[in-house]
Amino acid sequence: MTGRNETGTARDAARGSRVVIVGAGFGGIAAAIEMRSHGITDVVILDSAPEVGGTWYYNSYPGAACDVPSHLYSFSFAQRSDWSRLCSPQPEILEYLQGVAKEYGLEEVFVPSVRVSAVRLDEATMTWTVEAEDGRSWDADAVLLATGQLNTPAIPSIPGADDFAGPQMHSARWDHDVDLEGKRVAVVGTGASAVQFVPAIAPEVGRMTVFQRSGNWFFPRKNRYYPPALRRLFSILPGVMRARRFFLKGYLESLTLMIRHPNTVGRLGRIYSTLFMRRQLRTPEVRRKAWPDYTFGCKRILFSSHYLPALERENVELVTDRVTGIEADGVRTEDGRHHPADVLIWGTGFKTTEFMFPMDIVGRGGRTLEEEWGDGAHAHLGMTVPGFPSLFVLYGPNTNTSGGSIIVFLEAQVAYVRQALEETARRKAAALEVRRDVEQAFDRRLQAEFEGTAWTQCDSWYRDESGRIVANWPKYMEQYVRAVSRLDPTEYDFHPAPR
Repeated sequence: MTGRNETGTARDAARGSRVVIVGAGFGGIAAAIEMRSHGITDVVILDSAPEVGGTWYYNSYPGAACDVPSHLYSFSFAQRSDWSRLCSPQPEILEYLQGVAKEYGLEEVFVPSVRVSAVRLDEATMTWTVEAEDGRSWDADAVLLATGQLNTPAIPSIPGADDFAGPQMHSARWDHDVDLEGKRVAVVGTGASAVQFVPAIAPEVGRMTVFQRSGNWFFPRKNRYYPPALRRLFSILPGVMRARRFFLKGYLESLTLMIRHPNTVGRLGRIYSTLFMRRQLRTPEVRRKAWPDYTFGCKRILFSSHYLPALERENVELVTDRVTGIEADGVRTEDGRHHPADVLIWGTGFKTTEFMFPMDIVGRGGRTLEEEWGDGAHAHLGMTVPGFPSLFVLYGPNTNTSGGSIIVFLEAQVAYVRQALEETARRKAAALEVRRDVEQAFDRRLQAEFEGTAWTQCDSWYRDESGRIVANWPKYMEQYVRAVSRLDPTEYDFHPAPR
């Protein structure tokens, strides 16, 4: 797609493509807007939720907010000058997403409350059928799986969990009907979500016991409201907002720099984090328990100025002994202690390495994506997999960012997918499929980039059971954007259309 006429021809040809998008979060919304704005209008968005919003619909726990500044954690084509603060809370992000969807007319292509059970390829026509649990189905020339890495809650297999007598919930499925006032609350897990909801609910509960497997490295984040004058400045002078977005991108790239170079720049990050955490943790015993025992940057660096002080409240206890069982009235730990609880909250994150599973994805030769990923998830540029023509994964393997905004990745990905559909149409082909040798070579180069980085120096949710890092992109945001800026047709086989 080098010339104007060629591009125009490809775009015109692609207009007949039928596209099904699974997921109505940032990725699905970006994809639908990209396709429709380039003339590919036969688009449908399916989601299990009754509303648009993806993870920001489901994650409504107290204190829920993004830890990436909103001027970067938003679409470049739909900037907003009136964000209330640096990192916006969940209701504001959800309102933004739903507002963008409405502005671009996506209500007419959104189908809510659809639980997709299977996506199957018809090799005779090289088209896909997307099947829902309720029996409905949609035919498509291309399928975009925009379920992301943070959509399926993970609850560990702990004996007795089903026997707990009181209410229990995962942070990503918060039950707002449960009254926590004065209750004894057990929180299992201390990841990014727990770091937000623990200080939010600590003042109202009677007693809270927080069960931690490993501590976290922290950077400060007070997240104060923007002064009205500054918000007016953003509105009057859009260039100021663009400059801020550029600055924030550079700042977040510096986190990746620390992770990529743990023995040099990473040491500076660790010193800064150490000084901040020592100021926050005044009690030696709590400090000892909360302190991380792994390389700075190996796991997600968390931003909070409220979590660590919450651990020192009189009504909060941090427990580092391993949880061995759940009982009707509390939690049992390895030291034999019984910790009474009226409410059990799982802050244990997501099944990040399972992506869209348990959805059944069946490609060429009846081979499933689960079989293809038996030794670990992999995809060319994080999007395309051999054996699955015209199937694209958004926020797929190795496209997570430890120090940046996933929205930057998603915008680049949907533009790449749109190019792929246009090139397929230009060639009058039925589908395109990444060559296996291309995908394997890309994966080898990508995995080699992790050598010497902090990501390899501990166990984390970035890795699968074999230890292979399947979640993260090992370089910088801008390097990914450049890598996917232009489709290379030589990397693909184009399946001829049936006669």
